[in-house]
Amino acid sequence: MTATQSPPPESTAERFSDVIRTATFADHETAARSEFMTALFEERLPVAAYASMVAQHYFAYEVLEDAGDAMADHPVVGPFVVESLRRLPSIEADLVSLLGADWRSRVVESEATRRYCERMAEVCFTEPERFVAHHYTRYMGDLSGGQMIGRLARRVYELEPGAGAAFYEFPDIDDFGAFKDSYRLKLDAAPWTEPERDRLLDEIALSYRLNTEVFTDLDRELGLGPATSTEAATGNGAGS
Repeated sequence: MTATQSPPPESTAERFSDVIRTATFADHETAARSEFMTALFEERLPVAAYASMVAQHYFAYEVLEDAGDAMADHPVVGPFVVESLRRLPSIEADLVSLLGADWRSRVVESEATRRYCERMAEVCFTEPERFVAHHYTRYMGDLSGGQMIGRLARRVYELEPGAGAAFYEFPDIDDFGAFKDSYRLKLDAAPWTEPERDRLLDEIALSYRLNTEVFTDLDRELGLGPATSTEAATGNGAGS
């Protein structure tokens, strides 16, 4: 269940949450059009490659949720940190289902994921607005387009509920639309200064770019993009 916030007083000023969506639309579309995601939606992505994506999620959410724990008591951004969004236990359960109980010894952080995690570790523990930027990019995406990915993965890979695609399941959120509306109200109501708003917008754009690079690494792992020496995301590679 999620708490319902009262809407802010009506104003002729554009809502900050709308500014965010408009300013980052192109970056979001670029990430969504990667060769990897195209292969997934065209149902030609091997399950091992899907597992590689889940493995990269593990490294990213480990950093982000550690930062969330550190920011939970912050007066401005603490309200964004809610237990119903926590993904790491679900990712770990998915990796057990997809790779086996020894998954920790089989997954390897890609170079792009390492850069992504390093950036989050650099800013998310000390800069509240940049933490919210990464928080927004990940979790609002999980509750939106991520739901299509979850449904597709369960169908194509014949995954049982809670096994292999638990990452996309949010059992403690009854109404995704209402939750996202509440999240946007928090963005609008937070007492951001103009420089903080600018940094938040810049960081969201950077977060999308870093995510796109992660997908590019996965593209290359499958031979979907230009060949490089990037290592496979899991110890056994994508396979077929």
